[in-house]
Amino acid sequence: MKFLLDTHLLIWAVTEDQRLPVRAFELITDIQNEIFFSVLSLWEIAIKRGQHRADFLYEPRRVRRALLDNGYQELPILSHHVVDIDNLPPIHKDPFDRLLVAQAMAGGITLLTADATVAQYPGPVQQVN
Repeated sequence: MKFLLDTHLLIWAVTEDQRLPVRAFELITDIQNEIFFSVLSLWEIAIKRGQHRADFLYEPRRVRRALLDNGYQELPILSHHVVDIDNLPPIHKDPFDRLLVAQAMAGGITLLTADATVAQYPGPVQQVN
């Protein structure tokens, strides 16, 4: 299967944080699965790191390098991803999460998230706890 990680899951995976849910770890480390990260997540890390958010104090270049070194595939942001946001129900106001959902839907990739609000979106979204 193909999985796109939400930003917190990919941070937790790369930093080996104990908050990474066991189920997410199992899916990420299953060699039969393809794991993707969105360039959006690196952008989110860079922006929120610049705002000195405690949960985003990671150097985005190092996160990117670790993701690539661990075989994660990079998913670019395309214009159709951006316009597809318009079709999403108003469940969540976070623009980063909304674009991740749109990317997952457009690519036929399941978005893995630990966020119960994001998991309410229809389509290929799976909450892992």
